[in-house]
Amino acid sequence: MSSDNLTFYHAPQSRSSVSLTLLEELQAPFELKLINIKAGEQRQPDYLAINPLGKVPALAHKSKIITEQVAIFLYLADLFPEAKLAPALTDPTRGEYLRWMVYYAACYEPAMVDKFMKREPAPQSVSVYCDEYSMLETILTPLRNRPYLLGDELSAADILWGSSFAWGLMFDMLPQLPVLTGYVDRICNRVSALKVQKQDEIWAAEHQVLADKQQTQPA
Repeated sequence: MSSDNLTFYHAPQSRSSVSLTLLEELQAPFELKLINIKAGEQRQPDYLAINPLGKVPALAHKSKIITEQVAIFLYLADLFPEAKLAPALTDPTRGEYLRWMVYYAACYEPAMVDKFMKREPAPQSVSVYCDEYSMLETILTPLRNRPYLLGDELSAADILWGSSFAWGLMFDMLPQLPVLTGYVDRICNRVSALKVQKQDEIWAAEHQVLADKQQTQPA
């Protein structure tokens, strides 16, 4: 285990919540840095020096910065191999694991953003996700026959996808299919996910109070 100088930048009730859930699953020691996006802290110079795009999450380890959610997932799951949330390089399921991790960022997120923004998808010949139906069927196919993406054992990929599907169902971006709702229940009712959800609610409320105070202060 190599966890020295591990610092995680997190905004409650945001995309970084699922990475915090992974840290809980890994039982990883780390320093937490909260970013109040309600008060615009992600756009302040101090945080822009961490991530110039002003996005969370971000991870600092051994003086290096890792951004992009999937990169953070891959990095952390490999950093703590004793948790067995990532197949080893020689494991036959390693390629499938990498496929689903990258598929999330390369196909699922672009499709969901297009849907949320009510944008017409690009023609299939140039679309990164073909079409919404094909994209979703591709990731749901393995889950129709097994509890987790790689089989009977949970992996970091499930933590990522379970949380993302939960958001999609919450905002009516995804159909209420039993394969989806059952999978979300398995992932999001884990102790790690419930702990982060509860703590996020506390932090988000505190951040809202601070943001409201900031708005009422004279310029």
